[in-house]
Amino acid sequence: MAEHPIKGLMETAMSSIKEMVDVNTIVGTPVNAPDGTVIIPISKVSFGFGAGGSEFGERSQLAADANANFGGGSGGGAVIEPVAFMVVGQGQIRLMPIEKNNSPVDELIDKVPGLVEKVVDFFKKREKKAKKEEIVIAETIDAE
Repeated sequence: MAEHPIKGLMETAMSSIKEMVDVNTIVGTPVNAPDGTVIIPISKVSFGFGAGGSEFGERSQLAADANANFGGGSGGGAVIEPVAFMVVGQGQIRLMPIEKNNSPVDELIDKVPGLVEKVVDFFKKREKKAKKEEIVIAETIDAE
């Protein structure tokens, strides 16, 4: 049985990604400063991959070349984002993170857990206060 064409598409895309991303992409090549300090860039690598295909027509209509009625494609992408620098020198090692400017949406997403916690605390305090008021009313009624 002949090799299916989708296999070739997937192998080509995966080998291209493998060429782009290696360990030196994540932990970069060290840079030597004049004072003897060594600076090593650290990056975050994200990638995605997809492949698909379809055979057209019925099996009985396939040409002698089984690939004749096949259509397919594949694709991939990679993002390399610097996240920190490791600085080695003067008897110490420091990790210096790169601070990035977040969009307002990112900042909002970061603040949501704290906001939810404050809302829950507000309702708990409100419920506690209502229970205390009920107790005071009940004690007042009992005293009369």
